[in-house]
Amino acid sequence: MAKVKVYNMKAEEVGTMQLKDEVFGAEYNEPLIHEVVVAYNANQRQGNKSTLTRSEVRGHSAKPYRQKGTGRARQGSTKGPQFKGGGVVFAPKPRDFSKKVNKVAKHTALLSALSAKLAQNELVVLDKFVVKSGKTKDAQKFLDAFKFEGSVLVVGANNSDEDVRASRNIPNLTTVNVELLNTYEVVSNKNLVLTQEAVKFLEEEA
Repeated sequence: MAKVKVYNMKAEEVGTMQLKDEVFGAEYNEPLIHEVVVAYNANQRQGNKSTLTRSEVRGHSAKPYRQKGTGRARQGSTKGPQFKGGGVVFAPKPRDFSKKVNKVAKHTALLSALSAKLAQNELVVLDKFVVKSGKTKDAQKFLDAFKFEGSVLVVGANNSDEDVRASRNIPNLTTVNVELLNTYEVVSNKNLVLTQEAVKFLEEEA
């Protein structure tokens, strides 16, 4: 079991905590993480873009002018893609981009990503993340205290509306409840901050 320091929001050490190997000592599985992240991004796509082909645009298919004698290129219809208001070549149509990944694979990928953060010294454990004022400047003080480089993901057990509001206007800070944590959010942020309650929840669910 790994032993880590526990900090408060002022970056002051307030204790230590043992992390279970079942959650934070998993083997790094990059292919599985890649598969889960690709599926997550694919499932975010709405797939509802649609444009009209030449057979669907309004208008008629009559020949605009005679075949020969005008000096212009021959045309059979004004609904072709070369005309203004004409159809689109290989027009995109609504489609389903979703990919299925089973629950065991998702869970395994998440544990692998969490373990990698610990191994790379990019994981910080907080006693709690609370911004009662709900003000951005107070959330920024937390970032300044730790002097993080890169984006920061804060995972709590019960983030209040004030906590979320305080971090919403900071581009490199994201807060999420541990129940909604996924592999993509872990790997897409440089630094991972877990509250003690979030750690306990992850270890109980493992």
